[in-house]
Amino acid sequence: MSLPQQIYCTAFQGIRRIATGLLPDVALKTKQALEQGGEPVLLFDDETSRPIEVDFRGSYDDVLSRLSDGTPLAPAAPVEPAEEAAPRGPGRPKLGVVAREVTLLPRHWEWLNGQPGGASVALRTLVEEARRVHEGRDRARRAQESTLRFMTAMAGDQPGYEEASRALFAGDGARFRQMIDNWPVDIKEHTGKLAGPAFEEA
Repeated sequence: MSLPQQIYCTAFQGIRRIATGLLPDVALKTKQALEQGGEPVLLFDDETSRPIEVDFRGSYDDVLSRLSDGTPLAPAAPVEPAEEAAPRGPGRPKLGVVAREVTLLPRHWEWLNGQPGGASVALRTLVEEARRVHEGRDRARRAQESTLRFMTAMAGDQPGYEEASRALFAGDGARFRQMIDNWPVDIKEHTGKLAGPAFEEA
């Protein structure tokens, strides 16, 4: 997991973007905005658009101190029970190699075991090749998910939201930009930035 200092994020107060950058810098600007009053503030991870929870109590130093501990961040995605309870088995954890169970048909195992280096080497080679071939598609999918997450939180009540969502997943960049054109400027710009990679493949 990225260290808090390495997380890039954006803060919105109502429809206004008040800060973008590394989490500690954004957190301090957000605290300043909160002290001046006004609408609630939301912080979004720039990569995933997941909300980031920060404890703004106390002084600026208190906020930064808690950030350095990593405790105020939003919880990570839940771990599947089977993975959480799995005992340490074969593999080379120090090299990042982790053993997991894979279920295949007998003919698949037969083919894998007949490959140079055996099943493990063959599977790693197949995965790396698939990652390379589908890199653009995967990047577009992540952009779609991140954009929709932000849109739902910040623009769910804006005109054209439903149509923009459909255009996003249809890869229709022109229609998407048309639908968000009348949204508040800061929300429109951030949404467009997030969605950019979603239309590269199209």
